[in-house]
Amino acid sequence: MTTLTMTTAQVPSRAPSWRQRCWRLCLMLVLLVASLGVTQLAVAQADPNREMTTAAPGITAEQWRQVRSGETGPNYRDSRHESNYNLINASGETWRILRNRWVSPFGLIAVLGMASVITLFYLVIGRKHLDEPRTGRKLFRWSLFMRSLHWTVATLFITLALTGLNLLYGKFVFRTLFGDAVWAWMISASKVLHNYLGPMFGILLIVLLVKLLKDNIPKKHDLQWFKQGGGLVGKGHPDAGFANGGEKAWYWLLATAGLIVVASGFVLDFPNYGQGRDTMQWANIIHAVGALGLTAVALGHIYIGTVGTEGSLEGMTTGYVDETWAKEHHNLWYEEVKDQAISEEELAARKAGGSSEPSTAKPS
Repeated sequence: MTTLTMTTAQVPSRAPSWRQRCWRLCLMLVLLVASLGVTQLAVAQADPNREMTTAAPGITAEQWRQVRSGETGPNYRDSRHESNYNLINASGETWRILRNRWVSPFGLIAVLGMASVITLFYLVIGRKHLDEPRTGRKLFRWSLFMRSLHWTVATLFITLALTGLNLLYGKFVFRTLFGDAVWAWMISASKVLHNYLGPMFGILLIVLLVKLLKDNIPKKHDLQWFKQGGGLVGKGHPDAGFANGGEKAWYWLLATAGLIVVASGFVLDFPNYGQGRDTMQWANIIHAVGALGLTAVALGHIYIGTVGTEGSLEGMTTGYVDETWAKEHHNLWYEEVKDQAISEEELAARKAGGSSEPSTAKPS
């Protein structure tokens, strides 16, 4: 008679202890208090007159009358050679109101709201563990090239998101905390990083999208994936190929809104191609709306791919995933490649031989 034994590492504990419950409750209270501060910051962002008092003091009703009637003289003109553009103009005021009254506050609500929802989800639902024990057999999923490309694009995205948020909101936080000297250095560094890394991100994003295109073509079973909330609704896991419905949605969001953000960023980054200030103003609004929306959704992608789902991060760090993970989350893909599964010993031998990838491995 054979006795089957399992180690504690193979069977994860799914029931949180009383200490974990207390910790989660305390974190929820902190989150609630922090949300009150976010509300106040959003209200402050929605006041366009607050910035106007320091950005352009002394603009009177008579000056606005002159601007709108075309009576402005050289003191109101752009100093560039042969430019007839008025530095004080109605379109600039429209841009300022859109940016300060709508884009800034609602963008802040979207980003911090998503972070709050994710935190609350983790506290209430917890991490998604595998339903069955790991088999220890590995399936190759991501090549070194694709992993390197993914992490490079991800690092650039996070850097651009942080510097962009600093450019938009940092003065309300860091200037108050550290003073003008530190704030001036931070905003200057953020601007340089954002301007120089943006084009690099755009080029590599296009390369990544091209490489992943064939695995992200929508299929009929993706609709069922969304109906089941990726497995949160109903029984069992919905069908999924190499990429599930959620991953495909993120891909096409990057392929549409992401490329729009890149294109508008190029308009802002290279003003020496003849685009006027009105074009730059609209590019700025489009860029901000798209970037803030992508940042909010990216938080969910990051959560699911790291602490939110057991086994997900392994594929993008080692290139291999456990058989159980593949069967539960990408069953259609698993059926195609299950005969290629190797043991941990075989994988270790490959690494010892200088390469952990199959000789016939494809980029994706």
